[in-house]
Amino acid sequence: MAKRLIGGRSSAAELKPTLEVIPRKAHRISRNDISDNALKVLYRLNKAGYEAYLVGGGVRDLLLHHQPKDFDVATNATPEQIRKLFRNCRLVGRRFRLAHILFGRDIIEVATLRGHHVETSDKHSRQDDSGRLLRDNVYGSIDEDAERRDFTVNGLYYDISDYSVRDYFGGMADLKARRLRLIGDPETRYREDPVRMLRAVRFATKLEFSIDKATGQPIHKLGELLSDIPPARLFEESLKLFLAGKALDNFRLMREYGLFAPMYPMQAKLLERDDSGKALALIEAMMKNTDQRVAADKPVTPAFIYAAMLWYVVEELAAKKRDKGMAEYDALTAAAGDAISKQSKTVSLPRRFTTPAMEIWQLQGRLEKRSGSRAFRLYEHPRFRAAYDFLLLRAEAEGGELVELARWWTQFQDTDDQGRRQMVRALGSDGNRRRRRPRRRKPQAKAAQ
Repeated sequence: MAKRLIGGRSSAAELKPTLEVIPRKAHRISRNDISDNALKVLYRLNKAGYEAYLVGGGVRDLLLHHQPKDFDVATNATPEQIRKLFRNCRLVGRRFRLAHILFGRDIIEVATLRGHHVETSDKHSRQDDSGRLLRDNVYGSIDEDAERRDFTVNGLYYDISDYSVRDYFGGMADLKARRLRLIGDPETRYREDPVRMLRAVRFATKLEFSIDKATGQPIHKLGELLSDIPPARLFEESLKLFLAGKALDNFRLMREYGLFAPMYPMQAKLLERDDSGKALALIEAMMKNTDQRVAADKPVTPAFIYAAMLWYVVEELAAKKRDKGMAEYDALTAAAGDAISKQSKTVSLPRRFTTPAMEIWQLQGRLEKRSGSRAFRLYEHPRFRAAYDFLLLRAEAEGGELVELARWWTQFQDTDDQGRRQMVRALGSDGNRRRRRPRRRKPQAKAAQ
Protein backbone atom coordinates (compact mmCIF):
# COMPACT_ATOMS: atom_id res chain seq x y z
CA MET A 1 0.00 0.00 0.00
CA ALA A 2 1.29 3.50 -0.77
CA LYS A 3 2.51 5.46 2.23
CA ARG A 4 0.47 8.34 3.60
CA LEU A 5 1.16 11.94 2.67
CA ILE A 6 4.23 13.50 4.22
CA GLY A 7 5.27 17.09 4.69
CA GLY A 8 8.52 18.80 5.50
CA ARG A 9 9.35 19.75 1.93
CA SER A 10 9.09 23.03 0.05
CA SER A 11 6.27 23.43 -2.45
CA ALA A 12 6.83 21.83 -5.82
CA ALA A 13 5.95 25.26 -7.24
CA GLU A 14 9.21 26.58 -5.75
CA LEU A 15 11.40 23.97 -7.46
CA LYS A 16 14.00 25.55 -9.70
CA PRO A 17 16.03 23.61 -12.26
CA THR A 18 19.53 22.99 -10.97
CA LEU A 19 21.48 20.61 -13.17
CA GLU A 20 23.48 17.90 -11.48
CA VAL A 21 25.46 15.54 -13.71
CA ILE A 22 26.09 12.16 -12.12
CA PRO A 23 29.06 10.47 -13.84
CA ARG A 24 28.99 6.80 -14.80
CA LYS A 25 31.00 5.69 -11.77
CA ALA A 26 28.50 7.32 -9.40
CA HIS A 27 25.29 5.59 -10.57
CA ARG A 28 24.19 2.00 -11.12
CA ILE A 29 22.88 2.07 -14.71
CA SER A 30 24.69 -0.37 -16.97
CA ARG A 31 24.26 -0.71 -20.73
CA ASN A 32 23.92 -4.44 -20.13
CA ASP A 33 20.53 -3.70 -18.55
CA ILE A 34 19.28 -1.61 -21.50
CA SER A 35 17.61 -3.39 -24.41
CA ASP A 36 19.71 -3.84 -27.55
CA ASN A 37 17.08 -2.07 -29.65
CA ALA A 38 17.04 0.98 -27.37
CA LEU A 39 20.84 1.12 -27.57
CA LYS A 40 20.69 0.94 -31.37
CA VAL A 41 18.38 3.95 -31.45
CA LEU A 42 20.48 5.93 -28.97
CA TYR A 43 23.75 5.22 -30.77
CA ARG A 44 22.41 6.01 -34.24
CA LEU A 45 20.97 9.34 -33.12
CA ASN A 46 24.23 10.21 -31.38
CA LYS A 47 26.35 9.19 -34.39
CA ALA A 48 24.18 11.40 -36.62
CA GLY A 49 25.06 14.40 -34.45
CA TYR A 50 21.89 14.59 -32.35
CA GLU A 51 21.51 14.53 -28.58
CA ALA A 52 20.12 11.20 -27.41
CA TYR A 53 18.90 10.32 -23.93
CA LEU A 54 17.17 7.43 -22.25
CA VAL A 55 14.47 9.12 -20.18
CA GLY A 56 11.49 8.56 -17.92
CA GLY A 57 10.44 5.32 -16.29
CA GLY A 58 13.26 3.32 -17.85
CA VAL A 59 15.92 5.41 -16.11
CA ARG A 60 13.94 5.50 -12.86
CA ASP A 61 13.45 1.74 -12.79
CA LEU A 62 17.08 0.96 -13.61
CA LEU A 63 18.19 3.18 -10.74
CA LEU A 64 15.74 1.35 -8.44
CA HIS A 65 17.01 -2.07 -9.59
CA HIS A 66 13.67 -2.78 -11.30
CA GLN A 67 13.31 -4.30 -14.75
CA PRO A 68 11.89 -1.56 -17.03
CA LYS A 69 8.76 -2.44 -18.96
CA ASP A 70 9.93 -0.37 -21.91
CA PHE A 71 12.60 2.17 -22.86
CA ASP A 72 11.78 5.68 -24.06
CA VAL A 73 14.22 7.95 -25.85
CA ALA A 74 14.38 11.76 -26.03
CA THR A 75 16.34 13.68 -28.65
CA ASN A 76 16.68 17.14 -30.19
CA ALA A 77 15.97 15.63 -33.62
CA THR A 78 12.52 16.46 -34.97
CA PRO A 79 10.10 13.65 -35.84
CA GLU A 80 10.82 14.18 -39.55
CA GLN A 81 14.59 14.00 -38.96
CA ILE A 82 14.13 10.82 -36.94
CA ARG A 83 12.13 9.25 -39.76
CA LYS A 84 14.96 9.97 -42.22
CA LEU A 85 17.41 8.12 -39.95
CA PHE A 86 15.26 5.01 -39.43
CA ARG A 87 13.54 3.16 -42.24
CA ASN A 88 11.58 1.21 -39.60
CA CYS A 89 10.02 4.41 -38.21
CA ARG A 90 6.44 5.60 -38.15
CA LEU A 91 5.16 8.91 -36.79
CA VAL A 92 2.12 8.81 -34.50
CA GLY A 93 -0.06 11.17 -32.49
CA ARG A 94 -1.44 14.64 -33.00
CA ARG A 95 -1.58 15.90 -29.42
CA PHE A 96 2.01 14.70 -28.88
CA ARG A 97 3.92 13.97 -32.10
CA LEU A 98 6.09 10.88 -31.52
CA ALA A 99 8.29 8.55 -33.51
CA HIS A 100 7.96 4.79 -33.09
CA ILE A 101 10.99 2.74 -34.13
CA LEU A 102 9.79 -0.78 -34.88
CA PHE A 103 11.90 -3.88 -34.22
CA GLY A 104 9.37 -6.64 -34.84
CA ARG A 105 7.03 -6.50 -31.87
CA ASP A 106 9.40 -4.30 -29.89
CA ILE A 107 8.71 -0.56 -30.20
CA ILE A 108 11.14 2.11 -29.05
CA GLU A 109 9.30 5.41 -28.56
CA VAL A 110 11.30 8.51 -29.45
CA ALA A 111 10.11 11.99 -28.46
CA THR A 112 11.57 15.30 -29.51
CA LEU A 113 12.63 17.44 -26.55
CA ARG A 114 9.74 19.71 -25.57
CA GLY A 115 9.91 23.47 -25.11
CA HIS A 116 7.83 26.15 -23.41
CA HIS A 117 4.56 27.56 -24.80
CA VAL A 118 5.79 31.05 -25.67
CA GLU A 119 4.62 32.81 -28.85
CA THR A 120 3.78 29.58 -30.64
CA SER A 121 1.11 29.12 -33.26
CA ASP A 122 -2.14 27.29 -32.60
CA LYS A 123 -0.84 24.65 -35.02
CA HIS A 124 1.83 23.57 -32.53
CA SER A 125 0.33 24.31 -29.11
CA ARG A 126 -3.20 24.86 -27.82
CA GLN A 127 -4.94 24.87 -24.43
CA ASP A 128 -8.61 24.99 -23.49
CA ASP A 129 -10.16 27.47 -21.05
CA SER A 130 -9.39 25.26 -18.04
CA GLY A 131 -5.68 25.08 -18.94
CA ARG A 132 -5.73 21.54 -20.37
CA LEU A 133 -3.26 20.95 -23.19
CA LEU A 134 -5.01 20.02 -26.42
CA ARG A 135 -1.90 20.10 -28.60
CA ASP A 136 1.74 20.10 -27.52
CA ASN A 137 4.32 20.01 -30.31
CA VAL A 138 6.60 22.83 -29.16
CA TYR A 139 10.22 21.72 -29.34
CA GLY A 140 13.08 22.97 -27.19
CA SER A 141 16.24 22.12 -25.26
CA ILE A 142 16.84 19.41 -22.68
CA ASP A 143 16.65 22.06 -19.94
CA GLU A 144 13.17 23.07 -21.10
CA ASP A 145 12.15 19.45 -21.58
CA ALA A 146 13.11 18.66 -17.98
CA GLU A 147 10.72 21.36 -16.77
CA ARG A 148 7.93 19.79 -18.83
CA ARG A 149 8.28 16.33 -17.20
CA ASP A 150 5.68 15.38 -14.60
CA PHE A 151 7.51 13.97 -11.55
CA THR A 152 11.10 14.50 -10.47
CA VAL A 153 11.83 10.77 -10.52
CA ASN A 154 10.63 10.64 -14.14
CA GLY A 155 12.77 13.64 -15.12
CA LEU A 156 16.15 11.89 -15.12
CA TYR A 157 18.13 11.55 -18.37
CA TYR A 158 20.73 8.92 -19.21
CA ASP A 159 23.13 10.49 -21.73
CA ILE A 160 24.48 7.96 -24.23
CA SER A 161 27.37 10.26 -25.17
CA ASP A 162 29.16 9.89 -21.81
CA TYR A 163 26.88 7.46 -19.87
CA SER A 164 26.09 10.07 -17.22
CA VAL A 165 22.71 10.80 -15.60
CA ARG A 166 21.41 14.36 -15.81
CA ASP A 167 19.23 15.45 -12.88
CA TYR A 168 17.53 18.88 -12.96
CA PHE A 169 15.05 18.72 -10.06
CA GLY A 170 16.46 16.49 -7.35
CA GLY A 171 15.06 13.29 -8.75
CA MET A 172 17.96 11.23 -7.42
CA ALA A 173 17.33 12.52 -3.89
CA ASP A 174 13.62 11.74 -4.23
CA LEU A 175 14.40 8.21 -5.38
CA LYS A 176 16.51 7.72 -2.29
CA ALA A 177 13.78 9.18 -0.06
CA ARG A 178 11.09 7.20 -1.93
CA ARG A 179 9.11 10.39 -2.46
CA LEU A 180 6.88 11.43 -5.37
CA ARG A 181 7.05 15.14 -6.24
CA LEU A 182 5.55 17.02 -9.14
CA ILE A 183 7.72 19.42 -11.16
CA GLY A 184 6.25 22.93 -11.34
CA ASP A 185 3.11 24.34 -9.75
CA PRO A 186 0.91 21.30 -8.99
CA GLU A 187 -2.44 22.92 -9.76
CA THR A 188 -1.19 24.28 -13.09
CA ARG A 189 0.30 20.92 -14.05
CA TYR A 190 -2.89 19.05 -13.14
CA ARG A 191 -4.99 21.49 -15.15
CA GLU A 192 -2.68 20.99 -18.14
CA ASP A 193 -3.41 17.27 -17.97
CA PRO A 194 -5.78 15.98 -15.24
CA VAL A 195 -4.63 12.41 -15.89
CA ARG A 196 -1.47 13.36 -13.99
CA MET A 197 -3.54 12.95 -10.81
CA LEU A 198 -4.15 9.30 -11.71
CA ARG A 199 -0.46 8.91 -12.54
CA ALA A 200 0.41 10.22 -9.08
CA VAL A 201 -1.74 7.50 -7.52
CA ARG A 202 -0.38 4.82 -9.84
CA PHE A 203 3.28 5.67 -9.31
CA ALA A 204 2.84 5.98 -5.54
CA THR A 205 1.45 2.45 -5.29
CA LYS A 206 3.68 0.92 -7.96
CA LEU A 207 6.90 2.26 -6.46
CA GLU A 208 5.63 2.23 -2.85
CA PHE A 209 6.51 5.92 -2.58
CA SER A 210 4.95 8.59 -0.41
CA ILE A 211 3.23 11.50 -2.17
CA ASP A 212 4.72 14.88 -1.31
CA LYS A 213 2.25 17.10 0.53
CA ALA A 214 2.32 19.89 -2.06
CA THR A 215 1.85 17.34 -4.84
CA GLY A 216 -1.12 15.62 -3.22
CA GLN A 217 -3.00 18.56 -1.71
CA PRO A 218 -4.61 20.02 -4.88
CA ILE A 219 -5.92 16.65 -6.06
CA HIS A 220 -8.87 16.71 -3.66
CA LYS A 221 -10.38 19.80 -5.29
CA LEU A 222 -9.36 19.08 -8.90
CA GLY A 223 -10.65 15.53 -9.29
CA GLU A 224 -13.70 16.72 -11.22
CA LEU A 225 -11.38 17.79 -14.06
CA LEU A 226 -11.28 14.12 -15.04
CA SER A 227 -14.81 14.60 -16.37
CA ASP A 228 -13.29 16.53 -19.28
CA ILE A 229 -10.99 13.68 -20.31
CA PRO A 230 -12.21 11.51 -23.23
CA PRO A 231 -13.77 8.26 -21.92
CA ALA A 232 -11.51 6.18 -24.19
CA ARG A 233 -8.41 7.64 -22.59
CA LEU A 234 -9.75 7.00 -19.09
CA PHE A 235 -10.42 3.39 -20.07
CA GLU A 236 -6.74 3.02 -20.99
CA GLU A 237 -5.75 4.60 -17.68
CA SER A 238 -8.10 2.20 -15.88
CA LEU A 239 -6.25 -0.74 -17.38
CA LYS A 240 -2.98 0.63 -16.00
CA LEU A 241 -4.55 1.15 -12.59
CA PHE A 242 -6.35 -2.19 -12.28
CA LEU A 243 -4.37 -4.71 -14.32
CA ALA A 244 -0.80 -4.12 -13.14
CA GLY A 245 -0.86 -5.88 -9.77
CA LYS A 246 -1.80 -2.89 -7.59
CA ALA A 247 -5.55 -2.73 -8.23
CA LEU A 248 -6.65 -2.78 -4.57
CA ASP A 249 -4.12 -0.13 -3.49
CA ASN A 250 -5.03 2.08 -6.45
CA PHE A 251 -8.76 1.73 -5.78
CA ARG A 252 -8.34 2.76 -2.15
CA LEU A 253 -6.04 5.68 -2.93
CA MET A 254 -8.36 6.90 -5.70
CA ARG A 255 -11.22 7.01 -3.20
CA GLU A 256 -9.03 8.76 -0.65
CA TYR A 257 -8.15 11.54 -3.10
CA GLY A 258 -11.63 11.84 -4.63
CA LEU A 259 -10.65 10.45 -8.03
CA PHE A 260 -12.93 7.42 -8.06
CA ALA A 261 -16.26 9.28 -8.17
CA PRO A 262 -15.58 11.32 -11.35
CA MET A 263 -14.72 8.13 -13.23
CA TYR A 264 -17.29 5.82 -11.64
CA PRO A 265 -20.15 8.04 -10.41
CA MET A 266 -22.78 5.27 -10.18
CA GLN A 267 -20.53 3.06 -8.09
CA ALA A 268 -19.43 5.94 -5.87
CA LYS A 269 -23.06 6.82 -5.05
CA LEU A 270 -23.86 3.17 -4.41
CA LEU A 271 -20.91 2.83 -2.02
CA GLU A 272 -22.13 5.87 -0.09
CA ARG A 273 -25.61 4.47 0.56
CA ASP A 274 -24.68 0.78 0.89
CA ASP A 275 -25.06 0.20 4.64
CA SER A 276 -24.47 -3.53 4.26
CA GLY A 277 -20.99 -2.98 2.84
CA LYS A 278 -21.46 -5.76 0.28
CA ALA A 279 -20.76 -3.51 -2.72
CA LEU A 280 -17.41 -2.39 -1.29
CA ALA A 281 -16.63 -5.96 -0.22
CA LEU A 282 -17.28 -7.29 -3.74
CA ILE A 283 -15.13 -4.64 -5.47
CA GLU A 284 -12.26 -5.09 -3.02
CA ALA A 285 -12.48 -8.89 -3.27
CA MET A 286 -12.29 -8.59 -7.06
CA MET A 287 -9.32 -6.19 -6.87
CA LYS A 288 -7.49 -8.50 -4.46
CA ASN A 289 -8.20 -11.51 -6.67
CA THR A 290 -6.93 -9.61 -9.73
CA ASP A 291 -3.70 -8.67 -7.95
CA GLN A 292 -3.17 -12.30 -6.94
CA ARG A 293 -3.64 -13.46 -10.53
CA VAL A 294 -1.19 -10.86 -11.82
CA ALA A 295 1.36 -11.93 -9.20
CA ALA A 296 0.89 -15.56 -10.25
CA ASP A 297 1.25 -14.58 -13.94
CA LYS A 298 -2.31 -15.71 -14.67
CA PRO A 299 -4.50 -14.00 -17.29
CA VAL A 300 -6.79 -11.16 -16.22
CA THR A 301 -9.50 -9.41 -18.20
CA PRO A 302 -11.30 -6.06 -17.88
CA ALA A 303 -14.57 -7.95 -18.45
CA PHE A 304 -14.33 -9.59 -15.02
CA ILE A 305 -13.32 -6.32 -13.35
CA TYR A 306 -16.26 -4.40 -14.76
CA ALA A 307 -18.64 -7.27 -14.05
CA ALA A 308 -17.83 -6.78 -10.36
CA MET A 309 -17.73 -2.98 -10.51
CA LEU A 310 -21.21 -2.76 -12.01
CA TRP A 311 -22.96 -5.80 -10.51
CA TYR A 312 -24.90 -4.11 -7.71
CA VAL A 313 -25.67 -1.13 -9.94
CA VAL A 314 -27.22 -3.55 -12.43
CA GLU A 315 -29.08 -5.36 -9.64
CA GLU A 316 -30.66 -2.12 -8.41
CA LEU A 317 -31.74 -1.10 -11.91
CA ALA A 318 -33.10 -4.59 -12.62
CA ALA A 319 -35.14 -4.58 -9.38
CA LYS A 320 -36.83 -1.32 -10.42
CA LYS A 321 -37.72 -2.78 -13.80
CA ARG A 322 -39.13 -5.96 -12.20
CA ASP A 323 -41.27 -3.81 -9.92
CA LYS A 324 -42.80 -2.34 -13.06
CA GLY A 325 -43.77 -5.80 -14.28
CA MET A 326 -40.82 -6.72 -16.50
CA ALA A 327 -39.78 -10.38 -16.57
CA GLU A 328 -36.65 -11.32 -14.61
CA TYR A 329 -34.37 -12.07 -17.59
CA ASP A 330 -35.58 -9.06 -19.56
CA ALA A 331 -35.13 -6.79 -16.56
CA LEU A 332 -31.54 -7.91 -16.05
CA THR A 333 -30.69 -7.51 -19.74
CA ALA A 334 -32.23 -4.04 -19.93
CA ALA A 335 -30.56 -2.97 -16.68
CA ALA A 336 -27.18 -4.19 -17.93
CA GLY A 337 -27.56 -2.15 -21.10
CA ASP A 338 -28.52 0.97 -19.12
CA ALA A 339 -25.60 0.60 -16.71
CA ILE A 340 -23.05 0.06 -19.47
CA SER A 341 -24.40 3.03 -21.44
CA LYS A 342 -24.17 5.35 -18.41
CA GLN A 343 -20.71 4.09 -17.45
CA SER A 344 -19.39 4.64 -20.96
CA LYS A 345 -20.04 8.37 -20.64
CA THR A 346 -17.11 8.65 -18.23
CA VAL A 347 -15.02 5.52 -18.87
CA SER A 348 -15.68 3.83 -22.18
CA LEU A 349 -16.29 0.08 -22.12
CA PRO A 350 -15.48 -1.69 -25.41
CA ARG A 351 -18.02 -4.28 -26.57
CA ARG A 352 -15.40 -7.03 -26.48
CA PHE A 353 -15.47 -6.68 -22.68
CA THR A 354 -19.09 -5.74 -22.02
CA THR A 355 -20.46 -8.79 -23.87
CA PRO A 356 -18.69 -11.34 -21.61
CA ALA A 357 -19.54 -9.20 -18.55
CA MET A 358 -23.23 -9.40 -19.44
CA GLU A 359 -22.95 -13.17 -19.87
CA ILE A 360 -21.39 -13.44 -16.41
CA TRP A 361 -24.33 -11.51 -14.94
CA GLN A 362 -26.94 -13.56 -16.81
CA LEU A 363 -25.40 -16.82 -15.65
CA GLN A 364 -25.67 -15.90 -11.96
CA GLY A 365 -29.38 -16.76 -11.98
CA ARG A 366 -28.74 -20.01 -13.83
CA LEU A 367 -26.19 -21.07 -11.19
CA GLU A 368 -29.06 -21.23 -8.72
CA LYS A 369 -31.17 -23.50 -10.96
CA ARG A 370 -29.41 -26.86 -10.81
CA SER A 371 -32.22 -29.42 -11.09
CA GLY A 372 -32.53 -32.01 -13.83
CA SER A 373 -29.96 -31.56 -16.59
CA ARG A 374 -29.57 -27.83 -16.03
CA ALA A 375 -26.38 -28.14 -13.97
CA PHE A 376 -24.76 -30.31 -16.66
CA ARG A 377 -25.71 -27.93 -19.46
CA LEU A 378 -24.44 -24.94 -17.54
CA TYR A 379 -21.19 -26.74 -16.73
CA GLU A 380 -20.52 -27.00 -20.48
CA HIS A 381 -21.17 -23.29 -21.07
CA PRO A 382 -18.01 -21.50 -22.36
CA ARG A 383 -18.47 -18.74 -19.77
CA PHE A 384 -19.13 -21.11 -16.86
CA ARG A 385 -15.73 -20.73 -15.21
CA ALA A 386 -15.91 -16.94 -15.21
CA ALA A 387 -19.46 -17.05 -13.83
CA TYR A 388 -18.38 -19.51 -11.12
CA ASP A 389 -15.39 -17.33 -10.15
CA PHE A 390 -17.74 -14.37 -9.93
CA LEU A 391 -20.08 -16.40 -7.71
CA LEU A 392 -17.15 -17.06 -5.34
CA LEU A 393 -16.54 -13.32 -5.04
CA ARG A 394 -20.23 -12.66 -4.40
CA ALA A 395 -20.23 -15.35 -1.70
CA GLU A 396 -17.21 -13.73 -0.07
CA ALA A 397 -18.91 -10.33 -0.14
CA GLU A 398 -22.46 -11.34 0.88
CA GLY A 399 -22.16 -14.63 2.76
CA GLY A 400 -25.43 -16.39 3.54
CA GLU A 401 -26.93 -18.81 1.01
CA LEU A 402 -24.37 -17.85 -1.63
CA VAL A 403 -21.65 -19.55 0.41
CA GLU A 404 -23.50 -22.88 0.25
CA LEU A 405 -24.24 -22.40 -3.46
CA ALA A 406 -20.56 -21.69 -4.18
CA ARG A 407 -19.55 -24.74 -2.13
CA TRP A 408 -21.98 -26.91 -4.13
CA TRP A 409 -20.54 -25.82 -7.47
CA THR A 410 -16.99 -26.30 -6.21
CA GLN A 411 -17.81 -29.89 -5.23
CA PHE A 412 -19.64 -30.40 -8.54
CA GLN A 413 -16.45 -29.61 -10.44
CA ASP A 414 -14.22 -31.70 -8.20
CA THR A 415 -16.20 -34.95 -8.50
CA ASP A 416 -16.74 -37.37 -11.38
CA ASP A 417 -19.82 -37.68 -13.57
CA GLN A 418 -21.53 -40.22 -11.32
CA GLY A 419 -20.91 -38.03 -8.29
CA ARG A 420 -22.44 -35.07 -10.12
CA ARG A 421 -25.58 -37.07 -10.86
CA GLN A 422 -25.87 -37.99 -7.19
CA MET A 423 -25.49 -34.34 -6.21
CA VAL A 424 -28.28 -33.31 -8.57
CA ARG A 425 -30.55 -36.11 -7.27
CA ALA A 426 -29.86 -34.97 -3.72
CA LEU A 427 -31.45 -31.64 -4.62
CA GLY A 428 -34.78 -33.45 -5.00
CA SER A 429 -34.60 -33.62 -8.78
CA ASP A 430 -35.21 -36.68 -10.94
CA GLY A 431 -31.70 -36.64 -12.32
CA ASN A 432 -31.31 -36.15 -16.05
CA ARG A 433 -34.97 -36.69 -16.90
CA ARG A 434 -36.47 -33.40 -17.94
CA ARG A 435 -39.59 -32.25 -16.17
CA ARG A 436 -42.74 -32.54 -18.22
CA ARG A 437 -44.38 -29.20 -18.61
CA PRO A 438 -48.05 -29.16 -17.51
CA ARG A 439 -50.44 -29.44 -20.45
CA ARG A 440 -52.32 -26.23 -21.10
CA ARG A 441 -56.11 -26.65 -20.94
CA LYS A 442 -58.16 -25.60 -23.91
CA PRO A 443 -60.51 -22.74 -23.10
CA GLN A 444 -64.14 -23.88 -22.78
CA ALA A 445 -66.80 -22.28 -24.94
CA LYS A 446 -69.11 -19.95 -23.12
CA ALA A 447 -72.69 -21.13 -22.63
CA ALA A 448 -75.27 -19.39 -24.78
CA GLN A 449 -77.31 -16.85 -22.92
